[in-house]
Amino acid sequence: MAFFTVDDDEFQAWAKEVQAKAANPAHLKTELQRSLKRVGVQAQRRVSNTTPVDTGNLRRGWTIEGPFIGGAVISLQLSNNVEYAPFIENGHRTRGGGGWVEGHFMLRDTVEAISGELPSLLTPSFMSAMEGLL
Repeated sequence: MAFFTVDDDEFQAWAKEVQAKAANPAHLKTELQRSLKRVGVQAQRRVSNTTPVDTGNLRRGWTIEGPFIGGAVISLQLSNNVEYAPFIENGHRTRGGGGWVEGHFMLRDTVEAISGELPSLLTPSFMSAMEGLL
């Protein structure tokens, strides 16, 4: 015996809207990839600009790959294959071993800065595709 009734018309309307948007996952994935590429380009630009320059080789060595989407993990890979990049990033001993050269932390600082800017870097089309799903 029920003592009350529940009017779930609004919920049903919202559920239909979510179902319609979720029925086209290719559109969501495309918009997500477009947004992540934008994030990657911004990260590469920022890390490049903060990389110290002697010959320019280290600055030109930054590459971005991705986005990679697998299960619940979405990632970008920002890398530099110049052999001395980790020593400039993290610091190193001097040749004689008597001193220490502090790192520049260009990658670490870029990742921290970009993490804080993620909401503004997501494209409006991705945000509109996600609207109603969350």
